[in-house]
Amino acid sequence: MRSMSLSVLMLLALFGSSRILAADRLYIYTENFPPYNMSTNGRAFEHSADKIDGICTERAKAVLDQSGYDYRIKLRNWNYGYNRALSKVNHGIFCTTYTEERAPLFKWVGPLAQNLWTIFAPPGSTFKMDRLEDAKGKTIGGYRNDVRSEYLLKRGYQMSVIDSDDLNPKRLALGQIDLWIAERLAGPYLASQQDVEGLVPVFSFNDVDLYLAMNPDTPDEVIEDLNRALQEVKDNGTFEAIGTKYGL
Repeated sequence: MRSMSLSVLMLLALFGSSRILAADRLYIYTENFPPYNMSTNGRAFEHSADKIDGICTERAKAVLDQSGYDYRIKLRNWNYGYNRALSKVNHGIFCTTYTEERAPLFKWVGPLAQNLWTIFAPPGSTFKMDRLEDAKGKTIGGYRNDVRSEYLLKRGYQMSVIDSDDLNPKRLALGQIDLWIAERLAGPYLASQQDVEGLVPVFSFNDVDLYLAMNPDTPDEVIEDLNRALQEVKDNGTFEAIGTKYGL
């Protein structure tokens, strides 16, 4: 009897530690993409979650806190965080656009938010677009591993991509690029941080969902726990309250 009790206790202890073994710690990356993700200090890099803010960040934190997993969130340029999420187990990146091409590359938690792809022209521009094809022949600014840039590149548009989106508003204002592909809310916000005002939104398309994308080798149990935590955050009103705070 005593032997059976010890065995049961050992099994319970093993079961109770399974979540810890499944994910000792989650490492999550994001980028400066206001108002979705941003440094509270206006810096390009942050090492601590309490120095990172934004709609997606607050929602991701709420989900991670609800899940009970230990985690670290860091802010880096998109290309760095994206490649870490692709190559390292228990690593992820947000907010990432879900596409059919990306679907098998990650395991997905969300959606956390939505965004509307928008093409911007320089301040004072009279350029008009009625359809995406009107941008043919123009040099469009973007950044590496960004889904919008990849979308246009695959369709033969002339792209000028850099490692981070931060410089694109200034490049646009200086005439180094003709147009800039960004997000309807985030574009003007990012531009204002670079002292660029008055960008002209000339065409919007592709209203898409944004997710936390986890490395594909991350245990299914972890993904299930995170998506369950997301539903709990929605049920208790936290998810909607964060959106209201940012005017969504």
